[in-house]
Amino acid sequence: MTSNQLGKAVTSSPWARRLLASSSYRQSRRRHPNVSSFRSPSSLTCYHINTATDQNERRQQPQYYFSRPFSSSSSPPPEQPPQGDEIEFQAETRQLLDIVTHSLYTDKEVFLRELVSNASDALEKLRHLQTAGEISSDGGDDAAIPLEIRITTDEAANTLTISDTGIGMTRDDMVSNLGTIARSGSKAFVQEMNMKSQLGGGGGGTDAAIGQGIIGKFGVGFYSGFMVADRVDVRSKPAANATTADAPPLVWSSTGSGSYTISPLPDAVRQDRGSSIVLHLRPECSDYANESTVEKILKRYSNFVGYPIYLNGNRVNTLDAIWLHDPKSVSQDTHAAFYKYISHMYDEPLDTLHFRMDAPLDIKALFYIPSFHQEKYGMGRMEPGVSLYCRKVLIESKSPDILPEWCRFVKGVVDSEDLPLSISREKPQDTKLVGKMRKALTRKIISHLATMAKKDTEKYKTEFYREYGFFLKEGVCQDYESQKPLSKLLYFETSKGMAGELVSLDEYVSRCPPEQKDIYYLYAPSRELALQSPYMEGFAKSNREVVFIYTAIDDFVMANLKTFEGRNLTSADRSGIDDASTKDKDKQNDDKTKDDDESNSTNTTNPKLTTTEADQFCAWFQTTLSAKVSQCRTTDRLTSSPAVVTDNESGAMRRMMRMVETSDGGGEFNVTPLPKQTVEINPEHEIIVGMHRLKERDPVLAKVLAEQVLDNCLVAAGLLDDGRSMLPRLNDLMLCIVKSNSDQDGNSESCGDGSSSASSSKEKEEKTADDATTTDETKKE
Repeated sequence: MTSNQLGKAVTSSPWARRLLASSSYRQSRRRHPNVSSFRSPSSLTCYHINTATDQNERRQQPQYYFSRPFSSSSSPPPEQPPQGDEIEFQAETRQLLDIVTHSLYTDKEVFLRELVSNASDALEKLRHLQTAGEISSDGGDDAAIPLEIRITTDEAANTLTISDTGIGMTRDDMVSNLGTIARSGSKAFVQEMNMKSQLGGGGGGTDAAIGQGIIGKFGVGFYSGFMVADRVDVRSKPAANATTADAPPLVWSSTGSGSYTISPLPDAVRQDRGSSIVLHLRPECSDYANESTVEKILKRYSNFVGYPIYLNGNRVNTLDAIWLHDPKSVSQDTHAAFYKYISHMYDEPLDTLHFRMDAPLDIKALFYIPSFHQEKYGMGRMEPGVSLYCRKVLIESKSPDILPEWCRFVKGVVDSEDLPLSISREKPQDTKLVGKMRKALTRKIISHLATMAKKDTEKYKTEFYREYGFFLKEGVCQDYESQKPLSKLLYFETSKGMAGELVSLDEYVSRCPPEQKDIYYLYAPSRELALQSPYMEGFAKSNREVVFIYTAIDDFVMANLKTFEGRNLTSADRSGIDDASTKDKDKQNDDKTKDDDESNSTNTTNPKLTTTEADQFCAWFQTTLSAKVSQCRTTDRLTSSPAVVTDNESGAMRRMMRMVETSDGGGEFNVTPLPKQTVEINPEHEIIVGMHRLKERDPVLAKVLAEQVLDNCLVAAGLLDDGRSMLPRLNDLMLCIVKSNSDQDGNSESCGDGSSSASSSKEKEEKTADDATTTDETKKE
């Protein structure tokens, strides 16, 4: 059986007759008169190929070829759904045009981007056909016409004209491309070229090569002109080839009300190869007939279109899309000029990152790090600095989806030809794919910064980190996926370094003794206050390094990071910190009993409470200040301070919460009260020893001193909300000291809050004499 007989046998079957008579098959034949295909219920694919040139001959000589995909099993075909009448969707053309015109785009100015992109596509189609040899580029009147886009404004006539010297359109092209909503002529052109390439009919090249440079894909951009125009006229003359050599120029005209007209172009109007779109602007859109307004829009959206754009005779797009170039071929001067253009700044970039990626899609990116940022000057939070382009056309300026928020200091562009876009071409469409692209770009930036920190440490510390360290810390707190690599980029001062000397957490870990399992940090307003903090006494005794943090964001970083390289990040104000070496602890334990006994029997220069006395004092302290203290215990971490509070909330965190609560206008009444504190006392400190003795003789004064000791602890921890609350108590204590040392004849004087009597002057003098005697004995020893 010959192929023609087989074709007739198969096409005579009921399913084939229904398919050949269907509207979808007829549409396929109209789009590709030489090739069409359909799939039969038995998984046969039928290709209809007609190579005849005469239309009548085509109708008389159809040839059908059938193929079945290879299969390793002889399983029966799947059940087909019940066959019914195939009915095409209907559309209200006028309503559809109104939606496309008035409801698709966010900003009216986007119409100029769409029309310029269409003009660029027309030029690209002509260039491709000339390269493929389908249209001659040598000789003839058209050969001298350059490939360019010209835009003319006429404020008197209130018109805007966009002209190109591209492929132009015939009458059929006008009906097909302009008269059919949502049919993309550019997309159809790429599909036709790809089909010819696959069938060996010319227009060779891969799909990517054929589609490169073609912008349009949805077939609705042209109708954006009706957003600003009452009437749109399209004058066009097709490029000369074998079939269009004598085609006259035509004019397509419509008011956007649902109909259009096509007529010959009057002889008085000149139209060379290509197309000219004349927009008769609405009265309220007359700004688009102004040259400066149009220039501003062109520079924003179409400044990198691959063909020259002239506005009233002056070229507009003078910059090149350098992000598409080989990174090694772009000079520093070119980078500096491009950075100033996209950032609108006048400094030199601190660093440049220019690269290409293939996954998750084809990406070309160019990032700049400015030498400074504006947030520190009180100018408010910066907007994202990276814009999204597709085939050199701006899709979204300062896109918030390309990079995480902490990267807002980065300036640059990202261009992707494969990124799915919304129909208005103003936003990416595939959220999941955009998320993957975002992660890939973020990893690239972090990797670049890590390389800078390793290879040019001084530049990283002194120039980048001092300017942008805050943003990295913000990323640690907000971007969980990037938290670990970002933590390696953080630098801090430490107790063992000099003022201003920064070290990374990796360097800190490398200097830790093997038995140390934690990374210790201490919050303080300054380095001087950190070194004077009572929490540092135990670490200084055990010679352990502590990281100093000075801002609230640092406290947030430590709280969010929690661990680094398997070591816990522990605040120095936590209880239970192993602040002394094992050897020191053993020595302390051996001498504990001996010291306790000696303190009871002799009067030394370093008196201390015995274990029993310390327990009694802690019980009294906790009971006396029960409203503020939850627990009191002894500690050996202190040397020169009487007490500290531990396991408390962060002072920086509390101040920030206080600011948030009071900023809403609630005042002091809405501030969260300070919770009860855990107090650790130093039983060897003279203040604690003296308070223990005083609590029996003068309990009121002892209570006042206990309150002052607690407030001192809160000040050291940064937890005291208002230090002015201590002033009356401090005045009473100073008055007590002055009166107790005044020249009195043994009369009792009021002390503290005035409700109790303090120790007599005689007792004070005796104590002072005893202390002086003890001091002399110590000097002799």
